Amino acid sequence: MAILKAFKGLRPPADLAKQVASRPYDVLNSDEAREEAKGNNLSLLHIIKPEIDLSPEIDVHDDVVYQKARENFDKFQEKGWLVQDTEDYLYIYGQTMFGKTQYGIVGCASVDDYLNNVIKKHELTRPDKEEDRMKHVRVNNANLEPVFFSYPAHEEMDKLIKDFVLDNAPVYDFVADDGVGHHFWVIKDSGTIQKITAYFAEIPSTYVADGHHRTAAAALVGKEKRAANPNHTGDEEYNFFLAVHFPDDQLTIIDYNRVVKDLNGMANGEFIEKLGNSFDVEEKGAEIFKPESLHNFSMYLDGKWYLLTAKEGTYDDNDPIGVLDVTILSEQVLGPLLDIQDLRTSQRIDFVGGIRGLEELSKRVDSGEMKVAFALYPVSMKQLINIADSGNIMPPKTTWFEPKLRSGLVVHKLD
Repeated sequence: MAILKAFKGLRPPADLAKQVASRPYDVLNSDEAREEAKGNNLSLLHIIKPEIDLSPEIDVHDDVVYQKARENFDKFQEKGWLVQDTEDYLYIYGQTMFGKTQYGIVGCASVDDYLNNVIKKHELTRPDKEEDRMKHVRVNNANLEPVFFSYPAHEEMDKLIKDFVLDNAPVYDFVADDGVGHHFWVIKDSGTIQKITAYFAEIPSTYVADGHHRTAAAALVGKEKRAANPNHTGDEEYNFFLAVHFPDDQLTIIDYNRVVKDLNGMANGEFIEKLGNSFDVEEKGAEIFKPESLHNFSMYLDGKWYLLTAKEGTYDDNDPIGVLDVTILSEQVLGPLLDIQDLRTSQRIDFVGGIRGLEELSKRVDSGEMKVAFALYPVSMKQLINIADSGNIMPPKTTWFEPKLRSGLVVHKLD
């Protein structure tokens, strides 16, 4: 059963929350982070992307960068930009986007749950990215950013959370520059905390939605600290890490699309003809066309949109991986026709989150940067959970969750 633990959060004062809160470290490159934090010394980007305070030429994995993170983290605490709660609390984090609000429980997940596969994953991680985040956790002795988890909706617990939200004013309530609303409550009542943690213990598994590398890093640092502590008991803070848990019925996965630089030596007509072996191909014209169901794809090529409908035999609806549209596209188009065999390493393909809209696909093709674009129907939460439960791994760049969590609303220290 899943473990949820209350903790003494390190948080900004209410009047500084909007300035401190930032987008996650992995959705911005260094230049974008530098620009976003310009004129705002309170942005958490100074800790999670500390290279923005150093020379632009510096290697972002240089030890000096991690030391700058610790220096800035200490400064935030000394100046009172982050202040630690005096008791163990749980928190609620609400996000509003396009008129819809989702409510997550902020608490600590268990390192044991990660190691014992109670926390289930659907993506592979890269050792270099794990080590980067592990260094960040080690040097700061804290989880600066939460990971994004989901759990099977639990009627009693979810009602308790919604009732709490209705009955209490948030301590933070602001709209970020991208138009997403962020709302944050502190649960101080010990009885309510006990009810939530007891309900949570009834949940058999939780699921990493976003933040596989941060999750792995947090768990592995906790494991390191256990090995280094001869008096380890299992109750130390390093046995837990910061997570926001959302019920699966409140989350939406949006499309994650592909753009490709060339047709592997084929002319447009030859490529379309070969697509006909696996798809029914229908020209849709110049107006943007979005796929409306599973196994339907939109393709943009030479100023025109096409509907590609996968033919029977190109997918397996009884296979949690074979049913995915990303699998169909890879096995029927990207691999055999375009000779893109490894999505993680190929320089001929790029990935575009659906939050940018399909206009971004046509723009990149029309500019000449890319030759062809494919828009996919989004994966469902049910598919994600089925894959994680079966021990399978999704193909790269399959899921895109919006809105992203803001970092800096609460931090978890490991001592």
